[in-house]
Amino acid sequence: MEEYIVSALKYRPLNFDSVVGQRSLTTTLKNAISSGKLAHAYLFCGPRGVGKTTCARIFAKAINCFDPQEGGEPCGKCESCQAFDQQRSMNIHELDAASNNSVDDIRELCKQVLIPPQTGKYKVFIIDEVHMLSPSAFNAFLKTLEEPPSYVIFILCTTEKHKILPTILSRCQVYDFQRMTTKNTIDHLMYVAEKEGYKAEPEALSLIAEKADGGMRDALSIFDQMVSFSGGNLTYENVCQNLNVLSQEYYFKLVDYFLEGKVPDCLLLLNDVLQKGFDGGNFIAGLATHMRNLLVSRDAVTLPLLEMSEKMRSRYQEQARRCPIHFVYKVLKLSNDCDQAYRTSRNKRLQVEICLIQSAQASEPDNSDASGHGPAQIIKPVKKEAQTQSAPQPVSVPKAEATKPVEKPSQVAQVNVPNSETKPAILPDKAQVVSDPAAPKKLTKVSFKHFGAGKKDEEAAPTAPDMEATGGSEPINSEKLTAAWFAFIDSLPHESVALAKRLKSLQPTVKDENNALLAVSNPQVQQTVESQMPQILAIMRKELRNDSFLLETQLEEMQEVVKSYSPQEMLKVLKKQNADVGELVSKLQLTFE
Repeated sequence: MEEYIVSALKYRPLNFDSVVGQRSLTTTLKNAISSGKLAHAYLFCGPRGVGKTTCARIFAKAINCFDPQEGGEPCGKCESCQAFDQQRSMNIHELDAASNNSVDDIRELCKQVLIPPQTGKYKVFIIDEVHMLSPSAFNAFLKTLEEPPSYVIFILCTTEKHKILPTILSRCQVYDFQRMTTKNTIDHLMYVAEKEGYKAEPEALSLIAEKADGGMRDALSIFDQMVSFSGGNLTYENVCQNLNVLSQEYYFKLVDYFLEGKVPDCLLLLNDVLQKGFDGGNFIAGLATHMRNLLVSRDAVTLPLLEMSEKMRSRYQEQARRCPIHFVYKVLKLSNDCDQAYRTSRNKRLQVEICLIQSAQASEPDNSDASGHGPAQIIKPVKKEAQTQSAPQPVSVPKAEATKPVEKPSQVAQVNVPNSETKPAILPDKAQVVSDPAAPKKLTKVSFKHFGAGKKDEEAAPTAPDMEATGGSEPINSEKLTAAWFAFIDSLPHESVALAKRLKSLQPTVKDENNALLAVSNPQVQQTVESQMPQILAIMRKELRNDSFLLETQLEEMQEVVKSYSPQEMLKVLKKQNADVGELVSKLQLTFE
């Protein structure tokens, strides 16, 4: 039986041209070999399985080749190349820093550096996983790395560049390797499948490439696993089953249910997915990815962002043409929000089901809310009533009212009535208008936002029941005054809760038998009380049974806050006031604690 070799080793590149996905780096290395401009230290860094160690070995093989090909490639036929291929070369040394990371290992390496090569031009040291070296080993390696012999070249390889000391990075030429693209991985897997005589669907290889996440070694390992499972016939269903990956067919069906508004079918599909052992979080994350693919499939400019087979790409384009753009946006946002809330939700299945229900309603034409939580509530502007032909009759304005500033148009309510007998009336918005007694009465909306503002002249022309004269002149006292004050506060509407709380903190005091004094803390509070004065007097006069009662507001004087000085600060103040104090303190050597 022929010895089995895994694909990752069997198809490991032997020259720069066979390296996949690192064209710019291999071109740079070949040009350096052709021109003879070789550095004494290189650092190859990047994700796992992208060809760092492979390129280091090819580079070491090429610089010692006796007959290099045009372009810097090794010939593979000379004694140096054959010795390298048979792993018996004395000029190329590999060190695994993960298991040889002590100071003694680095000192042993430094001793080998002093021995020149017996054949060839250079002695190459490849240190893999160099980030695993201890800090003391790095420090012991610094001097040798900075000034090695002319025949020595160091190639350091690592997956974690950030763990390497800056002093090491500054002594090396750094090469950053990229992840493999999905297309490059699919092409290489197809090449391996053809070489081995396997049958593989492009969709199956695309799924393997996505699972490998940019690592060619991982992709080849998964490929070997799928070959063993399927017997050399790789289909999309077999790969999904073996890798425990949810098939894209579920998402294509789910979006069709969304477009048709079939909520029960969506919930049954979710139940089928959960019964097969898939996690709801992975399911909703896959839905978000599917909607993203539909979004980029709508435009030919963004179509290259879909890294998948042509057959799968055409399916996305076909479904994207049937999806309105606003529907794609809504479902994409809903699935993303559900993915974020899934981890903290106590009822995770319900969280996913609500997302599916909202997504199934996202295609409705009247559902214009981008968040998917329900229809948008559009508040239409209030239309102004058309003015009638008859103009309002002029109204005599009291002298006190004439001195007031002109109100803004939004604050003045104008009512047009036919020419008839008019009489002044006080409206909630401070506007005096002409009303017709015979005309039908209309409901007027009253706002308590500016409760009582601008009604100082109501006392002169009272019309409300609370403003009627009581016919009494009882002298006031503290108890009656407090009770009358809180009676006014209790009469305020529910919308004026903040005002009631502010007034409760104030307490009027008796000035004489008909007058009281209210001390306020700041001008804003005083202005608020003054604006409420007609209502205050009307209610308090009724409670006190005193028609001559008056309430006067007075602004309290702000008391200066005396700063508390520490002994050291007091000493500084005294020194400023009297220079002799400092001289006295220094002579007596006084201390203040």
